[in-house]
Amino acid sequence: MRIALVSGDGLPTSGLLTVFRNVLQVGRDLELVELPVATDLGYAWRPDKAEYYPVGGARDARSGWMRAAPRRVRDGLSDAARAAELIALRDGVAAHDSLGAGARRELAARIEKLTEPYRVYFAEWLAEHEPDWVFGLNMTLSDAVPATAGLHAAVREHFAGGRRRGGMVFWDHDLFGSCAIHDPQTGARVYPERPNALTPLPRDDAHTRWIVISDGLADEASSYPTDAVPEVVSNLLPTVPEGRPEARHREFAAQQGLQEGRPVLLAPVRVFRIKGVDVAVRLLAEMREEALRTGGPVPYLLVFGGLDEDPEYAREVTALCAASGVEDDVRFLDGVPLTSVREDDGTWRLDEVDLLRVAAASSGGVVFTPGVTDVETVGLGPGLAAMAGLPCLTTEYDVFEPVYGPEFARVRMDTSPESVRAGAAEFVRTLAAFREGDDALRARLEVNRKITEDRFPRAPWERFWRELRAACA
Repeated sequence: MRIALVSGDGLPTSGLLTVFRNVLQVGRDLELVELPVATDLGYAWRPDKAEYYPVGGARDARSGWMRAAPRRVRDGLSDAARAAELIALRDGVAAHDSLGAGARRELAARIEKLTEPYRVYFAEWLAEHEPDWVFGLNMTLSDAVPATAGLHAAVREHFAGGRRRGGMVFWDHDLFGSCAIHDPQTGARVYPERPNALTPLPRDDAHTRWIVISDGLADEASSYPTDAVPEVVSNLLPTVPEGRPEARHREFAAQQGLQEGRPVLLAPVRVFRIKGVDVAVRLLAEMREEALRTGGPVPYLLVFGGLDEDPEYAREVTALCAASGVEDDVRFLDGVPLTSVREDDGTWRLDEVDLLRVAAASSGGVVFTPGVTDVETVGLGPGLAAMAGLPCLTTEYDVFEPVYGPEFARVRMDTSPESVRAGAAEFVRTLAAFREGDDALRARLEVNRKITEDRFPRAPWERFWRELRAACA
């Protein structure tokens, strides 16, 4: 099968793309999927990702399986004018229920006007690549309703009426109510609490599949005004090989200035306010103080994200690093690639599996510190730690126990200074036990691995790929 991908993130690297890579590998293992995958990363309709709108930025999306060629939408607008209109439409859709009838009609007309250029944009892309199935990642949220509506229209034209088999897989990791992101300037919600008359939704037809990653999202979607019912197919995490570090891991550590004997902590998140990187920095500062007090090694913190996605928040985080005395202990990895790559100058950029191996070789761990409790729909940080056999610390967030259960071993804290201090001390002790090969800790980590393998199984994805193949045979 020929597969295409549309990502709603507007970024060259993200957790959505990493999970898609894991799922794609299942299709490859079954010999059902051809490469490369024609990919649109959403640059053309995510002006809130200013470093990448409208055709990408300094970081590329280099990958052996992806063919991503940024394209421009032809709407007669300048990039700046389109950006302003898309942001205004996003905010208008979020505020829809508070608008009067006239304002709603005017908003709908503006959306319709911009939808047609995006329909053409996607129709030309589909005609060029002729995919059997298109995966749309987080394309139900209202980041850019004209782009979503244009995609729906182009897919209907391309696949409907029996002209072609296959179709569209809407794969949502977040939905409206559960994605409670607020504008830091105004405090207003970025997305409405539920769909409204302006938000396109998947429909129950012969060329549409709708999948979500959790029972919680499926429950939320059951109240949406659509005849489509999403099926739950859990995320898929990577297998992390055991064994001694290889040359690329050692070279990466040297290039990053990571001294042997100091544990490496991974924060597998973007530098985005709700992800709580500031909390991880405060944690590291407290762990540093505790390590110096007890004579243990001071950890490093490697943050997956780059400083370009949310520059205002990034400035706050880097200032906090300096004020806390840990700026020499933190590395921002500028986005983790989908596949480890050595740049032309010899610098290694490691994927998440290789970074987990670096952390494991240093007797380190994973910290997952959402700054709010109600945005994560799964939270993959603890699962990544479990797959690598690493200790994990998390802040409290609503869906942790529904996903991982009460038996999952972790150090837990909230975001208050007192709790961060206590969590830091406990995690320093946990890492010391990990270095020493404590049998009880190792047993708990093995339980974590089994929980995670059960929670994120491979078999449903094998079934799903076979169903897609049968549908377009």
